[in-house]
Amino acid sequence: MPDAALGPLRPTDDDARAQARDLIDTARFAALGVLSDGVPMVSRVALATDACGTPVSLISDLALHTAALRATPACSLLLGEPGAKGDPLTHPRLTLQARAEFIARDSADHPRLRARYLDLRPKSALYLDFADFNFVRFVPAAAMLNGGFGRAFHLTPADLAPRG
Repeated sequence: MPDAALGPLRPTDDDARAQARDLIDTARFAALGVLSDGVPMVSRVALATDACGTPVSLISDLALHTAALRATPACSLLLGEPGAKGDPLTHPRLTLQARAEFIARDSADHPRLRARYLDLRPKSALYLDFADFNFVRFVPAAAMLNGGFGRAFHLTPADLAPRG
């Protein structure tokens, strides 16, 4: 039962942390919310994680969301896909509030991130080295987990850290 002081939110527990982490680790795609000239815009991006478990994507300079992220790095990601059956709103989903950090091609981090991304998303080899594609890391500031009916949680960056 939710705590009255938290409103509809439950106190964050290890099950919520594990469910949020699983949504991050298994996400292949995300809905990316950005501000484009002050107007909200949402697009779909491919997703993986870096070695520290932080969400990353490979995005093109030709995409409108790339220019929006460069202008305003504050963004959000919605992770979690509806299952094949049942009401889509009963399936778990995680909204990450994050800050986008572009990874320069000449940075020490780029070769490691490139290798990991290729390992996790091998089909990206078709375009990964195109000059207009860049890695962007989404550093979480906070998150909201909807783990199903009556299971809503606020999570901190520490709550989202990989376990182990």
